[in-house]
Formats: sequence, C-alpha cells, structure tokens
Amino acid sequence: MGRIKKYTRRAFVIGSAAVAGGVAFGVYQAKRSLPNPLSASAGETVLNPYVIIDQNGVTIIAPRAEMGQGIHSALAAMVAEELDVDWRDVTVLHGPPAQIYYNGALMQGHARYDDREGGFLGNLQASAMDVLPKTLGLQVTGGSTSSIDGFEKMRMAGAMAREMLKMAAVKQGGGPDIGQWRTENGFVISPDETKIVYADLAEIAATLTPPKSVPLKAEKDWKILSHDMPRPDMLAKSTGTAQYGADKRLKGMKFATVRMNPHLGGVMLSMNSDVAQKMAGVERIVDLETGFAVIASNTWLAMQAADAVEVVWGKADFPSTNAAINRKIEDSLENPANSTGREDGDLSKRYDGAISVAADYHVPFLAHTTMEPMNATALFTGETLEIWCGNQAPLALRDAAANAVGLDGEKVHVHVPFMGGGFGRRVEADAGVLAARIAKAMPNTPIKTMWRREEDIQHDFYRPAAAAQFHGIVHDGKAVLLDAKIAAPSVTRQSVKRFSGFETGGADSAHLEAAAEQPYAIENYRIRGYLTDLNIPVGYWRSVASSFNGFFHESFIDEMAHAAGADPLAFRRDLIAPNSQSAATVLDVVQEMSNWTGTTPKGIGRGVAFTWSFGTPVAQVIEVQQTDDGIKITKAWIACDVGTALDPRNIRAQMESGLIYGLSAAVHGEISFENGRVEQRNFPDYDALRMGTVPQTEVRILENNTHLGGVGEPGTPPSMPALANALFDLTGTRARTLPLAKSFDFISA
Repeated sequence: MGRIKKYTRRAFVIGSAAVAGGVAFGVYQAKRSLPNPLSASAGETVLNPYVIIDQNGVTIIAPRAEMGQGIHSALAAMVAEELDVDWRDVTVLHGPPAQIYYNGALMQGHARYDDREGGFLGNLQASAMDVLPKTLGLQVTGGSTSSIDGFEKMRMAGAMAREMLKMAAVKQGGGPDIGQWRTENGFVISPDETKIVYADLAEIAATLTPPKSVPLKAEKDWKILSHDMPRPDMLAKSTGTAQYGADKRLKGMKFATVRMNPHLGGVMLSMNSDVAQKMAGVERIVDLETGFAVIASNTWLAMQAADAVEVVWGKADFPSTNAAINRKIEDSLENPANSTGREDGDLSKRYDGAISVAADYHVPFLAHTTMEPMNATALFTGETLEIWCGNQAPLALRDAAANAVGLDGEKVHVHVPFMGGGFGRRVEADAGVLAARIAKAMPNTPIKTMWRREEDIQHDFYRPAAAAQFHGIVHDGKAVLLDAKIAAPSVTRQSVKRFSGFETGGADSAHLEAAAEQPYAIENYRIRGYLTDLNIPVGYWRSVASSFNGFFHESFIDEMAHAAGADPLAFRRDLIAPNSQSAATVLDVVQEMSNWTGTTPKGIGRGVAFTWSFGTPVAQVIEVQQTDDGIKITKAWIACDVGTALDPRNIRAQMESGLIYGLSAAVHGEISFENGRVEQRNFPDYDALRMGTVPQTEVRILENNTHLGGVGEPGTPPSMPALANALFDLTGTRARTLPLAKSFDFISA
C-alpha cells in the first residue's frame, strides 16, 4: 500500500509509479473510451486503469471487491498471465469508484444449459446488456459474474501492457523488430537474451500509442491460470494485519452506533435522550428520522448510551405477524401470474395409469449475518465527504451518500477495504449513507459508525420468504408433467427502486431462476411466478431466488422419483441427459465420488440434488447419520462444471463455502415477525453450522461446459434439497418447510 500516497476526489494518485498497459472492451468501447481514474504526481505517467509498474514490482488494480471469495487472486492472475510476471511479485489493490470498472456481465445473464450462438440479434442484445452497465456505472461485485466479466478485459489489459513494454524496448534500443522480443518473469528479453526489467521501460511505454489489438495466450500456454494459486490476501488475513472497514482508525476519530425503528419502514415518533446526553464521553445524539445515532468517545459507550434513549416507534406497513405474512405470500398464488419462465407441451394431457404427485412448499425470510457487522467510517468537511466502507457497489454508495449530505458526487470518495463477508448484503448503501449523515452532524471529525449484531439482523434486506405449489405426473417410471407456481416478494423490483429511484414493472424473470431453466426433458413443463406486494425489505442473498427455487424444484423432483419407484439419481440423469451432457456428467461424477448405490444401511440417509445456476451445473450428494445425540450431517460430495477452471483451489473453496452457507440456512435459518418486528436478534436465535456439525466435503471440478460459469453462488441452491432428500431417506419424513431444525433433531456440536 506504500505506493499509494493519497486520494483525490475520484482518482488514485500514484507515488513513484509509472503505469503501462491498455485494455480493450470491444467495438463500442474502442469508439468511446471511458476516463482513466488513476492519475499521477508531477513527473509521473498514467496510461491504464489496471496495471501499475514501478521499481517494487507490478500492482494490479482489481475492479471487484474482496469479501473472502478470492476474486482478487483470480482477476490479478488474468493480468499476470498475459503480462508474464512472477505471481510472487504482484500486489493487488481494489480500484477506486469509477465508471470504467463497470461489470459488463451483470445484466447479460449466465449461460443456460441450451445456450447457443445468438446470431445477429442475440449478439446485438448481448452487446446492449454490456453497454447498459457501463452507462449506469454498475461497478458491482455480485451475481457470480466477476470472473466472467474480467476474463477478457483483464487478460487484454495484461497483454496490451506486455506488447507496449516490448514496443518500448524496441524504441529505447533501436533494435530488431518487436516480433523478435519476448517477455518472461517481469523482463523484456532481446534476441541476444539481454534482459530489461519492466520498470525501466514503463515510462517510455506510457508515451506510446497502444496497438489496436494484441493476441491472447492459448490456454495450453497458461502458467498461472488453471493452477492452484496462493491468495495475495492470505498472509495479511492470517496474521491479523488485514484492514477491514471495522479496523479503520483516523486521528481524532469519534465512534457512533445507530438505533433504527425495529418496525421496518416506520418512523420515530418521539425520543427522550436526556439520560444519554449526560453520560460522560457522549458527544451528540443525531436524529435520523427513522431512528437515531449516538456519537461518543468509544463504541461501547455509544451503545450503552443508545440503550438509555427512550423512543416511541411508529408501526410498520406490513402484516404484524409471521402467520399473516405467510398467508399473504400464499394468497398471491391465486393472483394472475407475473411471469411464465417455461411452458412446454400440453399441461392438460392425460395418461392412463399415471401417478399424480402434488406438494406445497414454504421457506422463510433469511438474514445475511456477515461475520463483520455492518460499519462505515466517514469524514465530512462541508465541501467533501470521504467514506471507508466495505461495499459491493461503490459508485452507487458514492452517489447515495452524496445525495444524503447535499454534495455533488465528484466531491465524495469511497474507499473499499476488505470485507468480512458480503453475500449480497453489502450491495446496499444504507450503512455508508447513515455514516455520512452522522458525520455531517460533526464536520471535520472522522466518525466510525458500528452496528450492533442485533441492529444488523433486525435491519437487513432479507432473502424473501417464498411459497410454491407443485403438481406432477409420473407415467411408466418417468416424469411426463411438471407444473409449478412460485410466489415471493420481488427482489428485483425493490432493488432496482433503491438503486435508481424508479419503479419497475413487467415480468420478473429473476424470480424463477433455478426453476425455469433446469435441463430436465419433461414433455409437459410449466413454471410460473407470482409476486407478493409486501413492504418488508428484501435484497440479494447468496444465490438469491435460486436458493428457494432450488429447494422447491429438487425436492419435488425427488418426490416424483420416489413416486416412480426409481433411484433418485438415475431418475434425474435419465431426464437430464437428452438436454445437457455436461449436466448429466456432473451426476455421473457425483455418483462415482459418493459410491452412490441407491440403497443405504439403517441409520444412514443419502440425498441427491442438481441445479443449473449462474451458468454452472452442480450436483451434490449429502449423507446424514442418526446418532444417540441426534442427526449428524456427516459427508457431502460436490461435482461442478465451471467450463474453465481458472483457480481450482479457490473454486473448491467456494463450492464448499456455498454448501455450508446453504446447509446453515436449511437447518437453522429463519427470520420471523411478531408485532410488526423481527424476532431474531443475534446468533443464539439465528444459528449456523458449527465446526463440529459441518460435513466432511469433497469437491470435483469438471471443464466440459462450453461457457465460463459462476463459482461463488452455485454451490448453495442444491445443498438445501440434497439435505432434505437425505432426511427423507433416513426417516421417511418429507421436509417441505424450512428450517429443518423445527422438524428434525440435529446434533448441536
């Protein structure tokens, strides 16, 4: 970090750094370049927003946030591979808020099992979906899109830098044609094997006109990508020196905490802060309209003072009990459908001797519970605002904070440190915006605002509760009809309104993800979505709608398999193989990994599930065991096909992480409401799997998929139904409602 001296409003200011490189974004980008947010001190040169070269080595600017998912490794490796540098010499920094770091993959959608070349119109639409995020400045980390978005542009940045350094060598030495020079381990090497270190060529390279195009390395020539890589953030995280938002310290800092109306969306009717104001060290009580903040000399004092404030809260604008909320979601299934994600065949067709299967499912609201509670540090001067906040959308946070304190966006800068988990929660701007408003109350004083865990859990943007009705027909041992209705509040509509301020209508296709696009060859197949109008805040949660649709769809496929008297894994494979060989293969592999036979001994249960989500087919088998102390989740096997495995070790880690996150939600996760407020407050009543209850897990990565698939989220959707199906195999009781701990006795440690 020593090479970064300070920030300007929207620019990195680089000390002792010459920057070399370039980047290609396709035809549209080539015609209309975005400004480079990196600027240099006097006598220095900046060319490229991704690569910094100086005497200390190479610094790569990662445009996505690091929240434990290892994306800084993957993105930096793409640059380093093409730039021909030693991975040990690379430093990785998060880029500043800037339009050029937009996520072009965010709105293009992931590859489907039946994805093919789109032709002229399809390619035109895909190009439009890249332009829109650029226009909107969607610098967002999420949707399992970071590697997909960066795969070409980050490699091109490294390749462009490589070629420009070779051009600089030719110009400096007046030597042979550029085609006779090569690069290796941070050197440009001449035909006579003379080595010139990159740093000695960077300033000349920065003065040259980049070539219009450069070749990218063939996969067979990769030396870094496709190999297990050490993560550049691990040393700092292992030694406690990594700086998260909660670690930020500034001279003269004060500390704050917030108390917001627990009746979500309600106002604060009255507040008596007399006792709190008299506590030694309390600086100020800030009225935030829907709550308040206490600024004090330390965080603990601020929290104690907040407890001393007497408040009368206004009511929320949604049903006051959990039962009434669930009824409203279920009732929306009787309304006209908002979307039809799939409608094949004849849903009225009848089969002689067929078996009819029907099931209703329900899942609750879920919180994110990131390990690092929500926090932000802000410094407001009256003319500028600086924010340090773990955030997955820094441009959106910048603009929202600017609006909240009455500044132009150019006067606000957002620093993005490491995050102790995100899972979609830190896409939201609320923590940073509240910190900005609090800082405005004490200008020229840096203030760290730290949320209590209770405040965090009770003021989340929840994964929505959802209900589903499934009907199916099995004939001659095969599923011939599946008809599903799925209801929930719309994450898309709420999120778009929070981000843009505009209401969005029309069909919400995201509501049906991991249900409408599964590769099952079922002759008569319909998936319909129904939206519930509820003023409970919902947002992006790891795998979003795929998390509940995966549970619904794969639980019902399992019910159909048992109704057919078929082996559940073979039943799935027979239906999937005609549509997707890569999807069928992950089932074959997980069968081999787990030694699946279709039968289990007494006291052991096994369940299988498959989902295609975020462009990646994933199959999981989970084993449970009945013990004297309760049910233990003993083993899990995961087979996934990511198309191209850029960092196998990190892919394995993400698949295992997604599984554990999903199992925690399946067993324990529930946000419930009583008297118009969230009942859960902290981990004792919003539990997760512990070290002793996590299954022994094996992951195998396949590369048959023709497209690069997502990694961070696809491991979560199949975990919940695989566990529920294993419990059915163990107990004979079918789980159609989560969390499972309400119906089954699990071991606690």
